[in-house]
Amino acid sequence: MPLSDILAPDAVFPSLKANNKKQAIQELSAHAAKITGQDSRKIFEILLQRERLGSTGVGNGVAIPHGKLAQLDRIHGLFAQFEKPIDFQSLDGKPVDLVFVLLAPEDAGADHLKALALIARLLRDEKVAEKLRTAEDAKKLYSILTSPPVSNAA
Repeated sequence: MPLSDILAPDAVFPSLKANNKKQAIQELSAHAAKITGQDSRKIFEILLQRERLGSTGVGNGVAIPHGKLAQLDRIHGLFAQFEKPIDFQSLDGKPVDLVFVLLAPEDAGADHLKALALIARLLRDEKVAEKLRTAEDAKKLYSILTSPPVSNAA
C-alpha cells in the first residue's frame, strides 16, 4: 500500500503550532475533521483515548497517534511538522516534532496495522526524518512522504 493511498496533499501541515500534547491533538483533530468529514470532537476523543493507553510517541521526535472511527469509508492519514518540538511523553523521553495521525474504519483490521507499520518504518528512517524536519512547505513534505523507498539492491 503506497502512502499516497492514505495521505492526500491537503493533509500535510508544516509548522503546526502547539504548546502541549493535548493542544496538538486538538489541532490535529480539527484538521482531520476537515479531511474526513467527521466530527472533530469525536476524533479528538478517540485519539486522546488511545494516548491514555500509552503514548504514541515512538521515539526520535516522532509520534503516530491513531484510532478507529465506525463512520470512515477508508483509512486516512494526516502529517504535521510542529513549529517547536513538544513533550508527547515519548518512549525515549524526547520531544516530538513530526507527527502522523492515522484514522481507520472500525473494520479495517490488518490494513490498519499494515498502514501503521508502513508509517513507523518510514519515519524511523533517520534520513527521511531529517528531510521532513528541514522541509519548509506542504508540497515538499508530501513529496518526501510519498516518494518510493530507495532500494539498496544493485
